[in-house]
Amino acid sequence: MIHAVMIADATPEPSAGWIMALFGLGMLITYIGVAVERFHKTVAALTGAVVLLVLALLLGVIDEYDTIYDILSHDLNIFGVIIGTGILVDVTSRSGLFHFLSMLLVKATGGRAAALYFAMCGLTFLFVAVLTIVPAMLILSSLVLVICRALDYDPKPFLLSVAICANSGAIVTFASGLPNIMIGTQVGIPYEQFLMVSAPYAFISFLMALVVLRIAFRHSLPWQQTAEEQLALRERINQFDPWALVENRWVLYRSAVILVATVIGFALAQQLGVGMDFIAMAGGTAALLFAGRSVEDSISKVNWTVILFFLGLFVIIGCVKATGALAWLAEQVVHLSQGQIAALVPLLAAFSAIASAFVDNIPVAATLIPVVSQIGAGSLPAEPLWWTVVLGCNLGGNGTPIGSISCVIALYTLKKEVHQNVGWGEFIKLGGSIMTIQVAGAIVYLLLLHYMNWIPALP
Repeated sequence: MIHAVMIADATPEPSAGWIMALFGLGMLITYIGVAVERFHKTVAALTGAVVLLVLALLLGVIDEYDTIYDILSHDLNIFGVIIGTGILVDVTSRSGLFHFLSMLLVKATGGRAAALYFAMCGLTFLFVAVLTIVPAMLILSSLVLVICRALDYDPKPFLLSVAICANSGAIVTFASGLPNIMIGTQVGIPYEQFLMVSAPYAFISFLMALVVLRIAFRHSLPWQQTAEEQLALRERINQFDPWALVENRWVLYRSAVILVATVIGFALAQQLGVGMDFIAMAGGTAALLFAGRSVEDSISKVNWTVILFFLGLFVIIGCVKATGALAWLAEQVVHLSQGQIAALVPLLAAFSAIASAFVDNIPVAATLIPVVSQIGAGSLPAEPLWWTVVLGCNLGGNGTPIGSISCVIALYTLKKEVHQNVGWGEFIKLGGSIMTIQVAGAIVYLLLLHYMNWIPALP
């Protein structure tokens, strides 16, 4: 039976069809610029924003220039989260805490290839869940190189596995990935709901990736090592000093306390009546106050290019939304799925994953947020659709070498430091297979939760 679905029109009166098509084309060209390596994605986004804003003013899509400030005002909390967590992670990294934990992990595994491999993948999952994907990958990629060079292991299986496992870690919490932050802040998803809905599947998708990776790299590492080889490894590892990069132990202790307190603050933000941006900025400020030694340098390490990228992206989305094009797209999606959640979830999952694999999950998430908002304003439940976008955008990053910043960092490190190139065909064979399995599992998982009424309602 086909359900009739009315989609509330939260946009101004729709513009003429050619205007909607023009702005849609402008957004598409911008996204192509983001995906093409010869253009910096921030420059592409800012250029697209300037062009579409000028067109919006000339064609009367936006009545006055000040309207753009109203569009951006809804997204200021995202900037606060990025700035606060960026400062916190930089200060914590300088304390030597992450290197200390990693060295303890190496010692605990005895340097054995199999144990160390699974331990590094597990550490990746944990680090990304707590630190977000960019700082975690920068830390882990450097640690992998140091460890592999010291133990004479091929870094390729380690780096590729870390990159792919990172995308599972990115769906654990509200602050683990940028799409989570964008969707969570726009929709008002509580922190604990991420732990209830996406965190269990994050672990499931992590295990899926490990199985495929273990099979793919079965000939790349010495999975079975003799007692003599293990003894030689232990003797070499005993020379490692976990405190080597720790200049001040009290700074390390304070950094650890502030980091844990910030994570707890994220979980309790709604009960405290504050936003995630406040918690992030408070954590960053506390880090600078009690553990920071170079305030100017730590602030400069904030990813300002990502913030400018967001700025341009939000202007583009705002202009396209003002034409009514996104509301029209939402109607077509509902019509295509015949108003059935069982069809909408696979449709959104496939689109968000495939698009994220070739463009970037940030613009994909930014585009889908108003579309899903329009769909959810009708008679369909919005909750399973939001979780579909969260899982699809993050896991889609495994599909291609440019699909996720974790894959980009890993492949760049391999090329620069190890002089190994991984082609598109080789990567898609590995990452694309994992993405397909993970996204298919996500569809089954979310539909099961939906029909069992296990997805909590949004506040």
